[in-house]
Formats: sequence, structure tokens, C-alpha cells
Amino acid sequence: MQELKGLILSGGRGTRLRPITHTSAKQLVPVANRPVLFYGIEAMANAGIKDIGIIIAPETGDEIREVTGDGSRFGVDITYIVQDEPLGLAHAVLTAEPFLGDSPFVMYLGDNLLQGGIDDLVAAFRSSEPDALILLTPVEEPQHYGVAELQDGRVVALAEKPKQPKTNLALVGVYMFTPAIHEAARAIKPSARGELEITDAIQHLVDSGKRVEPHIVQGWWKDTGRLDDMLEANRLILDRIETRIDGELHDSSVEGRVVIEKGAVLRNSTVRGPAIIGEGARLTDCYIGPYTAIGESCVVENAEVEHSILLAGSTVRDLDGRMEASLLGRNVTIARGVRQPRAYRFMVGDNSEIGIP
Repeated sequence: MQELKGLILSGGRGTRLRPITHTSAKQLVPVANRPVLFYGIEAMANAGIKDIGIIIAPETGDEIREVTGDGSRFGVDITYIVQDEPLGLAHAVLTAEPFLGDSPFVMYLGDNLLQGGIDDLVAAFRSSEPDALILLTPVEEPQHYGVAELQDGRVVALAEKPKQPKTNLALVGVYMFTPAIHEAARAIKPSARGELEITDAIQHLVDSGKRVEPHIVQGWWKDTGRLDDMLEANRLILDRIETRIDGELHDSSVEGRVVIEKGAVLRNSTVRGPAIIGEGARLTDCYIGPYTAIGESCVVENAEVEHSILLAGSTVRDLDGRMEASLLGRNVTIARGVRQPRAYRFMVGDNSEIGIP
């Protein structure tokens, strides 16, 4: 099999993560202080894939280019491909055809996280050489996903969000294809929602007698398209960190696995891991609980924060209640006013300010 290319889809509008995604691409929202998109690029790099195309939208493409760069920091070459309208995953494949040429390739949804990367998947694709290989995982509510039906170790049918699923095997956002997928994508018609569905294109491969094989995911997989999924992905990634203290601790304590980046300063504070405190953050008289990612240059004073994500430049100050299960955008300020609420839960867009009565 010839050299594989990579295709990462990073053009979605992220409507389920608004208001955060009104001002930033959803693939750049950080998990454990790193953009979600970076995990997909690293997974490809670790699997030996060096030539990667990233599908971008006109609205968020410039930001993704600026943050991600040419790929050199990951040891890969990145080509950016503009998809003018979000007309489906199969449409994205056709948009990328000039880049992909006649190469087999891995397609990875840029807002997905997959435990353990894609090394096993790439090895299986290389050794078995099917026309397509799709990742599947058992889920509790398959009606919300693309669902696969298997027979004798092959995929025989696919359905996109079926009302009555025949199996609980959902398609994970990682696929491997030969160039046969281009013809299949051209052969299908838009779905009821006006998109060229990748499930329909794969079904066309099956109906044409092509060999489509499944690969069952052994570890966890997360689509980070919603707040709860972002927080869960943050938890799963933080569970793997190793303690590293590069910042300053003054009358402060660190418990469990915690990363304190350089330039961060903690005064009279406690951080209970797993947690990560970003570069240049300032923590004073506060408690940071497990599964929290504090972004660079954030300020937390006289407050308790747990199981939350704070993006760069945010401030949380003078809260009598604990802030938990929250996602704050960049440069958000949250501070207590005169009255005393019992609990807090926030999802706040960039450059916002909230005064709590």
C-alpha cells in the first residue's frame, strides 16, 4: 500500500458549543489547555502520517491557520483546504480530492478525541488492505449516531441516526479510505438535511461490492461538540498527566497529579489534581479542584473552582460558592456582588463579564 495521507475536518460551525464558538473555532477550544485539534494532528504524526490536509471554513479558517501553523511543530506538513459550505463529510472528501489524489488516507473529525491514537487502526488498514475501514464503538443511545450492522466480520449496512437502530455500534469520527471513496461520494445524493453523508458514501461502497471492514475501539472516544463532552474529555486527558511544577508556589500545596506551567504563581492556594495551571496564571487564596484546566494568564482569587475549563485571560474572583462544571471563554470576568448565591454553573463566550448579585 502506498503512503497514507491524513485529512482532518475542522470546518464545522460548533453550534452546540455556542456562545464559545461565536468567536472561536470549536476545534481550537482547549482540552487540558491544548486545542482539541492538536490531539488529532499528533495522533496522525504518531502513526507515521506526515502529509495532512485540514478542511477549514471561511469563517474560522484564518484562526485555525494562525494557531496551528504549517505543521512543523508536530513534524508534519499541513495543507489547508477551504470548504465554502458545510455540506457534509462526503462533500469534504470531494473538496479535498485534489490534495488526496490517488492516495489512501485517514479521515479524522477535528473535534474528536480517541484514547491511544490511531496506530492500531493504521496497522490494520495496511495489513488487511480493505477499500474502507471504519472505527466503531458500543454506545448507549445509538439513535444519535451513525450505526453499523456487521456480518461475518464485514460491514453490511449503515444508517445515519436511525429511529430504530439494529445494533449499538456507532461510527467513531475516524475513517480510513482508498481512492474508491471519491467515486462513491460523487454517486450519492444529499440527505434530507441537504448534506452528502459519509455513511451514504460508505454504504455505496458496500453496495458496489467493495470491502468495508470494522475496527472496534477498545478505549474511550469523545466527540467534544457539547459542554458536558468537553468537560468529560478534559477529565479523561487530565487523568493521564504526570506531575510537573515549573511555576512558583508560595504557602501553597499541590495534591495528586498537577502541572504548574512556568510563570504561574500560587499564593496561599491549594490545587488538587488531576489539574493543570497554565503559563502566567495567578492563583491567590483559592482552591482548584480535580479535573480543572486553568488557561494561561488566568486569575483566580478567593474562589473555589472544580471540574471546569477556563480559557486564557479569564478571571474568577470573590465567590462564596464553588464554581463547577463550567466552561469560560477568553477574557471572561466573574466576580461576586452583594448577595450570596448557593451554586454557580456557567457557559460564557469570549470577552464577556458577569457580575454575580
